Amino acid sequence: MKRFEELLHKGYAQSFEISTVLFHEKTEHQDLVIFETPTFGRVMALDNIVQVTTRDEYVYHEMMTHVPLFAKGDATDVLIIGGGDGGILREVLRHGSVKNATMVELDRSVVDLSVKHLPEISAGAFDDPRTDLIITDGVKFVAETDKRFDVIIVDSTDPVGPGEVLFTESFYADCHRCLKDGGVLVTQNGVPFFQGDEVTNTYRRMGKSFSDNGFYTAVVPTYVGGFMTLGWGTDDAGLRDIDAEVLRTRFQQANIKTRYYTPDLHKAAFALPQFILDLMN
Repeated sequence: MKRFEELLHKGYAQSFEISTVLFHEKTEHQDLVIFETPTFGRVMALDNIVQVTTRDEYVYHEMMTHVPLFAKGDATDVLIIGGGDGGILREVLRHGSVKNATMVELDRSVVDLSVKHLPEISAGAFDDPRTDLIITDGVKFVAETDKRFDVIIVDSTDPVGPGEVLFTESFYADCHRCLKDGGVLVTQNGVPFFQGDEVTNTYRRMGKSFSDNGFYTAVVPTYVGGFMTLGWGTDDAGLRDIDAEVLRTRFQQANIKTRYYTPDLHKAAFALPQFILDLMN
């Protein structure tokens, strides 16, 4: 029996039974493998770290997207850094207010292979006329672009290899520059039970640029270790405390069918366990 073993966390591993390997090759930027499993459907891993599965991708993609977009309520321009599988893009485009979704992905192979082998994740989002796909370094893009965005979503790998530069103080500062007044930055920020330093470092670094920053949580089964933290940065402190009834109204008007996100869960996600609060002090 073939198995894939992920060794992201020291002294701890998770493994997947492999039914079929659909693709495995070292791209220009990273080692990429896509395989079929009996439990989690199709899985994509980069540099031996699981990025997405067709079984539970909706948890991560819905919470990364709908929390900032429903908090804003009227976002028209959204920037996605990373997210080559297209799941974040899919959810962004479900918001009728969005007129333009700019997606900046470093590795074209991730996009092409996801469309080929994981088509249900992007669900045609790359063909939407509102999509502007740019293949370049996200750090370079936010440092140089003249565009301004209501929401920036950083769907990055962990801070090792190509993803490391997306966790720096200078990157957060450039994202702040790219936001419209009252805009929101949301970032992938690891599993704090195993990756506590990521919470501490991001909180300190993001705080240099944003007057209101912190985290909210989601539980994604394949990102093992319990709660996952999603970074939050804005200069509008009221956005993390939108009234639940307002969120419900926006959600109903958007007429978006979700599998994980709800307005009440949105509110609750900002209530952090003490061990995460301790990592922020």
